Amino acid sequence: MSSNYKKLGDYIQPINERNKELKVETLLGVSVQKVFIPSIANTVGTNFKNYKIVCKNQFVYIADTSRRGDKIGLAMLEEYEEALVSQAYTVFEIIDENKLHPEYLMMWFRRPEFDRYARFKSHGSVREVFDWEEMCEVELPIPSIEKQQEIVDEYNTVTNRIKLNEQLNLKLEETAQALYKHWFVDFEFPNEEGKPYKSSGGEMVYNEELDKEIPVGWSVDRLDILLNFKNGKKKPSSKGKYPVYGGNGIIDFVNDSNFENCIIVGRVGAYCGSLYLERKKCWVSDNAIMGKSLSNELYYCFYLLKYLNLADKREGTGQPLITQGTLNELKIKIPEKNIRIDFNIKTEKIISNIQSNNEQSQKLKELQSLLLAKMTKVEVEKELV
Repeated sequence: MSSNYKKLGDYIQPINERNKELKVETLLGVSVQKVFIPSIANTVGTNFKNYKIVCKNQFVYIADTSRRGDKIGLAMLEEYEEALVSQAYTVFEIIDENKLHPEYLMMWFRRPEFDRYARFKSHGSVREVFDWEEMCEVELPIPSIEKQQEIVDEYNTVTNRIKLNEQLNLKLEETAQALYKHWFVDFEFPNEEGKPYKSSGGEMVYNEELDKEIPVGWSVDRLDILLNFKNGKKKPSSKGKYPVYGGNGIIDFVNDSNFENCIIVGRVGAYCGSLYLERKKCWVSDNAIMGKSLSNELYYCFYLLKYLNLADKREGTGQPLITQGTLNELKIKIPEKNIRIDFNIKTEKIISNIQSNNEQSQKLKELQSLLLAKMTKVEVEKELV
């Protein structure tokens, strides 16, 4: 190894503090995305005295790597002062933070090369384990604490911008959904005078199919009067610039496209009923269904589908499924076309801002990956000067 690479075992130590006095209640799990998540374990009747306590800036990892694909579950606690984790997890901390910055170390753990290393070094017959001894053998460049802080600050600047984009998009999405509810659920779309329809005395009529009143001029029909659905296809193998959509969003980029300006619906499995909107060319995989607006009302149709909560329409227990037939036959309210068009115009700018933020975040994530990759060169380059 380079003379600037150090063994991690010289800088970390295991922690085995138990919750004997039951003073900590927050129970967390660890994901392969390198973050803590709320525990999904059934804890009814559980004695929490044996659970481990993890404190802020301490690390937790799951030694068993055999059931997590090519990644290792590992995270650093940041959002809580202390929390509980399973007694099966390994908790450790940095011995001297004046020599090794916790966030710098966490950056090293986020590198895909670390995941590959941990999987390669895992061993065992029944289950593969990346044990404490192997963790201590990890080698990484450890520059001066000042240089570590500089690297962390640069990385955090990018990370914080991504988080800001996510927060902005959440607010924009909430605004669009609130507008849809206001217009098409509460029936408070603007009347000819620009006032809220229902509360301004707009005429309502009883509809037998819905067993409720709807505005005069509205009707009830099947969803396929507005949308044409088609199943996606197996993605091409050649890499390229077009995003591939599965049930859980973008999963790859390929050199061909099969749809554009469409809505993507998760078709099968855990993400059955999930929704995504793509205005540019894309590839919709065989784990999803493509929906195309028949009258250039893509944004109205998108928020209509969101309101329909398609996850509740899935069929089957072992492997949940949504079919084109299920979608086509859904009965919906059909507002007058001019109202749908007005909504489309108002939400187009919102969607444009959301997608612009997403595109920027994608570029920032590429920069994140570049910064993580550069960590191996920091001290080596310094030596060559």
